[in-house]
Amino acid sequence: MSLPRYAVRRLPLAGAQVAAVTTLIFLLVELLPGDAAVILAGDAPDPARVEQIRAELGLDRPLPERFAEWAAGLARLDLGSSIVSGLPVSQIVLGALEPTLLLAGLTLALLMPLAVVAGVSAAIREGGLLDRALTSTGVALYSVPEFALAMVLIAVFSAYLGWLPATAIDGLGPAVLVLPLLVLLARPLSSTGRLVRAGMIDALRAGYTRHALRLGVSTRRARYAHALPNALAPAVQQLARTVDWLLGGVIVVEAAFVIPGLGTVLVDAVADRDLPVIQGLAVLFATTTVLVNLAADLVAFRLVPRA
Repeated sequence: MSLPRYAVRRLPLAGAQVAAVTTLIFLLVELLPGDAAVILAGDAPDPARVEQIRAELGLDRPLPERFAEWAAGLARLDLGSSIVSGLPVSQIVLGALEPTLLLAGLTLALLMPLAVVAGVSAAIREGGLLDRALTSTGVALYSVPEFALAMVLIAVFSAYLGWLPATAIDGLGPAVLVLPLLVLLARPLSSTGRLVRAGMIDALRAGYTRHALRLGVSTRRARYAHALPNALAPAVQQLARTVDWLLGGVIVVEAAFVIPGLGTVLVDAVADRDLPVIQGLAVLFATTTVLVNLAADLVAFRLVPRA
């Protein structure tokens, strides 16, 4: 099957996934405890005032009616307006998008090259000192939760040594990004690097690699032209799954380092029961995950074509 035909077959499935996820998001958000009207009414709110606010916000309307209105707006790329601030959700998202995109983009840009270097270096020295050191370090880093690693890095490099800033209060400069990137890279680099290592070892032992060597192909070419593309296919799909983790990891990192991104906006929206903002961000995260996984499947198909 050609790549274009495979892409055409996958696109309807991706669209169905996005539609199903957006519907589920709306229903789950509606089940959140609490009420934005109570929060807006202030301390010790009067029940009549709460009901008035609910009517003004349209929260007293039947669920199917509100879902139909929300879905129609979503089809027009209209995410609605914040219950708390009254600002369009798209404006709120765009205002907080830059720090999150910067963190996630730099993490993904660094992840694959570092994972390939670490995985290939360990594979071609299988059982050696470097292999054992990289594997042990990877397992150790993967076992540490993001918030714990963030606290340790802040304590050592900011509080004790004073080398790097602990928060982004004074702006998101290059020095501020170092510690958040280390936290975001630790776990996915460990898992993706191990996948590259395992795939590379299997590819180096495969018959096509040994056959290439018997035909006089150099060891370097056999490794990087024949074995590496096949070793990368599982790692590319793992990279897509990393995006799922990264969306949650960014929330933790933004909270730990006081970075005003989408994660911070989501935490504030949940605290305020600001349903349109929660729904808009959840749809954005879900759609991103589906599209990234689709792209990863296409790249993996290109690396290892199927019959």
